[in-house]
Amino acid sequence: MATTMRKLSRLATTARAAASFSASATSRRAIDFETTLYGSRCSTYSNAHHSHCFSTLDKAIGGNISYSSIASAARELHEKDLPHSNTNYAPKDVVLYQYQACPFCNKVKAFLEYHDIPYKIVEVNPINKKEIKWSDYKKVPILMVDGEQMVDSTDIIDKMFQRMHPDSVSEDEETQKWRGWVDNHLVHVLSPNIYRSPSEALESFDYITNHGNFSFTERLVAKYAGAAAMYFVSKKLKKRHNISDERKALYEASEAWVDALNGRQYLGGLEPNLGDLAVFGVLRPIRYLKSGKDMVENTRIGEWFTRMENEMKPHRDTSFQEA
Repeated sequence: MATTMRKLSRLATTARAAASFSASATSRRAIDFETTLYGSRCSTYSNAHHSHCFSTLDKAIGGNISYSSIASAARELHEKDLPHSNTNYAPKDVVLYQYQACPFCNKVKAFLEYHDIPYKIVEVNPINKKEIKWSDYKKVPILMVDGEQMVDSTDIIDKMFQRMHPDSVSEDEETQKWRGWVDNHLVHVLSPNIYRSPSEALESFDYITNHGNFSFTERLVAKYAGAAAMYFVSKKLKKRHNISDERKALYEASEAWVDALNGRQYLGGLEPNLGDLAVFGVLRPIRYLKSGKDMVENTRIGEWFTRMENEMKPHRDTSFQEA
């Protein structure tokens, strides 16, 4: 990446020299260009993004230079450094074993839906787990991909991403940091919030039981007994994770994420990356519960969340796909 940026910088220098502008004007416009090219809005590269960068540069120096050849050369140089995507990778049979409200399951769903990968959902009954009795692994999510079992949300996403980008280098430190933050911090803030009060616990279990795989009797028992149990469990979780004020912790986590974006549309720049998908995935189950509504109303996370919702492709169920 650094090599590519140096090459692009040399191309920009050549362009500026050809512009025949005064030294002071060129200096000011060079700063504009560096901000555009290396700044947050162009941190993710594609042909369209290069066009945006060079279009901005063209305006900055008065529109007197054609950048088509420079842009083409820049793309060629950069694409040599980019991992090639495996556009032929299209799994035929993808089945997700999940709980509807599970944040880790929703991480996997966000990845699949963003990449428009059709999949079938099997809702697991959390009481008897009969749907996964065939598996030695007794947690969700479980993703079956053309007969291969994948487990653990982070590992599932890593494996799927690697198959889509077989030549990809390891993720950058920033993305790695925030994906770890999701698993080690953000998810632990959620339960104390969604079960914060008896009414919120009931609201949460009403959602869980209405969207989960329960019989009528199980639904009634789970809603009231489960809500009561989780209300008290959430208090223990607060203590375990050193949370004194659950809403404050949720708001602080939301603000920390927005600060990490640093003015970018996404952590990935102009397009979501694995960090964006992880944060969005675990927050999606609470978005329209009281805790999620409070989060959006009292922090700056709402605009980013809406952008992420718009990036998701409609879920396509493999059970309706032709063989």
